Amino acid sequence: MVSEESPRRTVLSGRVHTGYAEHQDGLVVVEGDRVVHAGPRSGHRGGDPGEHHVLAPGQMVLPGLVDVHCHGGFGADFSSSEEGPIRATLEAFHRQGTTTLVASLVTASREELLAAEPLLAALTGEGLVAGIHLEGPFLSTSRCGAQDPARMREPDLGLAAELVAAAAGTLRTMTFAPELPGARELAELLVAHGVVPSLGHTDADTTTVDTALHHLQALLRDASGDGAPRRPTVTHLFNAMPAIHHRAPGPVPACLRAAAAGRAVVELIADGTHLDPCIVLWAFELAGADNIALVTDGMAATGLSDGTYKLGPADVRVRDGVATLVSNGTIAGGTATMLDVLRETTAAGVPLGDALRSATVVPARVLGLAGEVGSLRPGALADLVVVDEDLEPAAVMRRGEWITAGPSR
Repeated sequence: MVSEESPRRTVLSGRVHTGYAEHQDGLVVVEGDRVVHAGPRSGHRGGDPGEHHVLAPGQMVLPGLVDVHCHGGFGADFSSSEEGPIRATLEAFHRQGTTTLVASLVTASREELLAAEPLLAALTGEGLVAGIHLEGPFLSTSRCGAQDPARMREPDLGLAAELVAAAAGTLRTMTFAPELPGARELAELLVAHGVVPSLGHTDADTTTVDTALHHLQALLRDASGDGAPRRPTVTHLFNAMPAIHHRAPGPVPACLRAAAAGRAVVELIADGTHLDPCIVLWAFELAGADNIALVTDGMAATGLSDGTYKLGPADVRVRDGVATLVSNGTIAGGTATMLDVLRETTAAGVPLGDALRSATVVPARVLGLAGEVGSLRPGALADLVVVDEDLEPAAVMRRGEWITAGPSR
C-alpha cells in the first residue's frame, strides 16, 4: 500500500519509444513528476505499486513533443492576445502532445514587443511555456515572408538589450539576418545573455551565411565553459530565404553543410504546406535527424477551422488548412500541431525514430533542456503522449499528471 506521503506512481507497459530507442515490450515508470524508468521491461525489477496501464494494440508511448517555433494556435496569437486566451491555447497544445513550447513573437514595434514579453516571461516562470523566441525585428525586408517589412530594422544593440531585459531571463532564441550591418555585434550580445542566435529571413549569399554560422558556433562554444556547447539554429530552412540556384546557391547549402557537420541545427516546417515531402526527406538524408528540429511555425488558426485570423498585426485567411496573408497571399505560418508535423514527416519517408528525435531530443538540446524534457529517461520530467497507430493522441501526461484521460488500465 502506498502511504499518503509517497509520490504518486504510474506504470505504463507496451510499446515505448524513449526518443532514443524503441522497445516493443517496454515499460515507463513515473514517480511524482519524474520518470524513474523507461526502457525494456526486462531492465526493471517489476512489482511497482501504483496506477498500472497496459497499452492497447497499436498504441505507443512517446516523449512529449517540443516545439521551439510557434506563434499561437486555437484562436490565440502570442504577439497580441490577452492572457486568458493564451493560457487556454497553451493548455490545448499540451493536450495535443506538445508538452514543451516556445512562444514566438513576430516583428513589431519596440513598444509592442516590450509589452508582449512580460506576460510570456510570467508564463515561463509558471512552467507553461519554455521561453520566448523573437523572430525579428532585425530581418531582411527582401525576405520578410508574412511579417511587416515596415517594422523591420537593422540591428540596434540598445533595442536588443531592452528586449533581453524585458524577457527577464526567458528569451531563448532570436532570429536575425546575418547580412545586416551590426549583426555580428548583435550575436555577441545575445550569446553573452544566454540567448541562442538563429539565422533566418535572410537574403545573404552562401559565403556570408557560412561565415556567420562559424562565428556563432565559436561564440556558443566559448560561452559554454566546461558544459556541452549549444549550437546556432536556422529558422525554418528554405522558407524566407533565396532558393538554391546552380550559380547563386544562397543560404541553403551553407546551412545544410553546417548541420551535417554538427555545427548548427536547422528548423523544418514539415507540415505538407511549407515544404514538399521530397525536400523534407532530402534534408534528413543530408543533415541527419540529430541536426534537425521539426517545428510548426503555428499561428492562431492551428486546431481550428478555416476562417480569418491574426498573426501579430496582420490579417490571415485560412483555406483548406493553408494560412495566407489577406493582403498578398503569402504563406503566413502553419496550422499543424507537432503531432501533425511528425505524421507528415514519416509520410515523407523519414523513419519514425528519426522524425521523433527531431521533434523531441534535438529541440530540447536547442533549449539547453536535454535530460529534462524531450526524452523518456530516469530523472526527466514525466511528459509523454500515448499515440495510436495513426499517430493520433490517445492520452497525454505532463509533469506526471494526466491532462487527458489516461489509457485504459
